[in-house]
Amino acid sequence: MPVAAFPRLRPPLRIIAVVAAQLILGQPAVAAPPAPPLTVAVQNPDAVWNAVAVEGARVFLAGPRWTGTKLPPLVVVAGGGAPKPFPDAGWNAWVPGADPARAFVNINAIHRDDSGGLWVVDTGAPDFGGDPLPRGAKLVRIDLNTGRVDRVIPLGADVARPGSYVDDIRFHGSHAYLTDAGQPGLIVLDLATGVARRVLDRHPSTVAPADRPIVVDGETVLAPDGRPLAVHSDPLEVSPDGEWLYYAPLEGPWSRVPTRLLDDPTVPAATLADAVRPWIDLPPVGGTAMGPDGSLYYTDLAANAVRRRAPDGRVTSVAHDARLHWVDAPYLAADGTLWLPAAQMDRVALFHHGKSQVRIPMTIFTVRTR
Repeated sequence: MPVAAFPRLRPPLRIIAVVAAQLILGQPAVAAPPAPPLTVAVQNPDAVWNAVAVEGARVFLAGPRWTGTKLPPLVVVAGGGAPKPFPDAGWNAWVPGADPARAFVNINAIHRDDSGGLWVVDTGAPDFGGDPLPRGAKLVRIDLNTGRVDRVIPLGADVARPGSYVDDIRFHGSHAYLTDAGQPGLIVLDLATGVARRVLDRHPSTVAPADRPIVVDGETVLAPDGRPLAVHSDPLEVSPDGEWLYYAPLEGPWSRVPTRLLDDPTVPAATLADAVRPWIDLPPVGGTAMGPDGSLYYTDLAANAVRRRAPDGRVTSVAHDARLHWVDAPYLAADGTLWLPAAQMDRVALFHHGKSQVRIPMTIFTVRTR
């Protein structure tokens, strides 16, 4: 899942207590049935893609500006053709000094809704770990039937604060939920009014634990300043019945909170904080996708693997391959195909003194889950 270098916060005693409670849940043993084969779906030598969504024969791909990708921030690939800017060149043409309100500054996630829309999460911060530009942080909805932007929701300075890195989005009913990996917390958006508000700011469940490093290929991932990379609230999913929001720092562990409390702006902050419960303990993940049956598909960074956690807690391997290096946010299609962007985020030049270690071509894999 999307990555950024953010300061670690010294955890108070209540953080230690919550994390300890979550660790009691333990990590289930991973079963190892024969894995289905990986299929190469899209490749490109100039891209660094960490997000994918699919509609029919069209594949939408995006990546953060700071990765050094040479392609437009958001592209569409159709019928095996070349990537094209989506929805148009103008939205992909932002340069420093230009108006950030009507162009993509730094895309960190894309996600489809249930009514034909593709939502783009723009952090508004062009630099890694930087502050969002005024009017830069926003959500952009593109109507996939017309290919046009039909809604832009700004995230003001009270929501996307200095140091924020608005990370990912999920939907339930008339609300959307987002994580902030820079200033740990959640964002709740009323889709009807366009009003967003922060909740669970620096709550233990949103803070990256200092004792759970991100390890890939046996090495701890370091931020540009040489410290272990810390990514606060990052992956999130909504339960199929809509009752729970599940979320975590990239490093884990996961928590859950009732959506009915998140959706109600009159619920006191203390009441909401007290309603947070441990859910599951997973290793650091690049991204997740929730199946309609409640299965959680997650990318296990340390193992170059994709796992499935069934509703009963049993974990099985979906794919395990050295090419699945830092698979970021996967996309689960209606036919059970799992789309896997092998983003190699830890290999970009930012983390290697300006010299990229990304192994080209960038590849989007698919694997069948049923």
